[in-house]
Amino acid sequence: MMRLDKPIGVFLLLWPALWSLWIAGNGKPDLLISMVIVAGVIVMRSAGCVINDYADREFDPHVERTRLRPIAAGEIAPNQALLFFLLLILLAFDLTLLLNALTILLSVIGAFLAASYPFMKRYTHLPQAYLGIAFGWAVPMSFAAQTGQVPAVAWWLFLAVVLWALIYDTLYAMVDRDDDVTVGVKSTAILFGRHVRSVVAGLQALMLLVLGWVGIQAGLGSAYYAGLSVGAGCFVWQQYLVRDEEKSACFRAFLHNNWFGAAVFAGLAVDALL
Repeated sequence: MMRLDKPIGVFLLLWPALWSLWIAGNGKPDLLISMVIVAGVIVMRSAGCVINDYADREFDPHVERTRLRPIAAGEIAPNQALLFFLLLILLAFDLTLLLNALTILLSVIGAFLAASYPFMKRYTHLPQAYLGIAFGWAVPMSFAAQTGQVPAVAWWLFLAVVLWALIYDTLYAMVDRDDDVTVGVKSTAILFGRHVRSVVAGLQALMLLVLGWVGIQAGLGSAYYAGLSVGAGCFVWQQYLVRDEEKSACFRAFLHNNWFGAAVFAGLAVDALL
């Protein structure tokens, strides 16, 4: 249920946390804080997978990609999954106790976001935006842990992460779009309809602009912008992959966002070294 055998979710949550730590720590984040944040990312992503399976237990048996998940397949009882989720949340909270008071306070909000996100697809066509808020919460937490405050640049980076989630989770939702329509699940892939690729392209351009502004505010150098240029190339490749909106290609485009995150982090790391 934790899907540690499919680490893409860990990476998509981890990259923004690392971006934040490197900017907040001027390229030299505190080792203990970094270890706690990384461990927290792994635990919270695992918790998110568990509560997602619990929330979708009535839908998953009817969707080709999810029908073999443990609850849907009858291998784990829903109440067992819920208990496991609570244990993971407690573990994540225990990790934050090693950090400052502001980070602990922000972690409570993060836990609420993680617990409530899976239910959003019942009520809004924008669950991908809510996912972005949940995943993006690693940004203010990382800044708070490293600096004791959440400056303006952190919220601009938070906005970029929300946009990123809209991008990659829309690509992910395109894989299940037909099944989602059948079972009544809402998503941006359904909302955007035949304009989905154009909307995603616009979101990609906007995210790059916001990340550029982050670089200006943080006083970053040319290596960072070189990383953004590589990231822009990643987005172009993703657009090429989804040109026919074929399911397996959309899934490949979703997975490819790991390389985007890595490119941005590489630019930050090299910039710090220089």
